Amino acid sequence: MKSYKRSQRVAALIQKECADIIRDIKDLNYAIVTIMGVRLTDDLLTCKIDYSVFGGQQEKEAAAKILDKNLKEIRHQLAIRLNLRRTPEISFYYDNTNETASKVFDILKKIEDEKTNK
Repeated sequence: MKSYKRSQRVAALIQKECADIIRDIKDLNYAIVTIMGVRLTDDLLTCKIDYSVFGGQQEKEAAAKILDKNLKEIRHQLAIRLNLRRTPEISFYYDNTNETASKVFDILKKIEDEKTNK
C-alpha cells in the first residue's frame, strides 16, 4: 500500500471543505464554481486553490471578484472546519483546463471530419 504525504491528505480535505464553503456563498448563486485541485506546500502554510467556472467571461470575472472579496471569510471557515495548528494562506487561481480540452476536441473533430469527406 502506497503511503501519502500529510500535505496530500490535508489538500484533499481542504478541497472538499472549500467546495462546501464556496457553495454557501450567497453572491455566487448564479455561477457554478468547481474546485479543480489544491496545491499545498509540505509545511502546510501556503495553499493554491484551482477553480473553474461554468459560464461565459462575465461569470468568470464576477466569480473571481467574489472569491477575492470573500477570501478572509473562506479562510476563517476553513480554520473552523479543519483542526490544524495553523490555517494555510490561500489564494485562488483560475483553471482553464476544461476550455483547452474542449478546443482540442473540436480541432480533432474537424480533422476527422475532413478525413471522412476525402
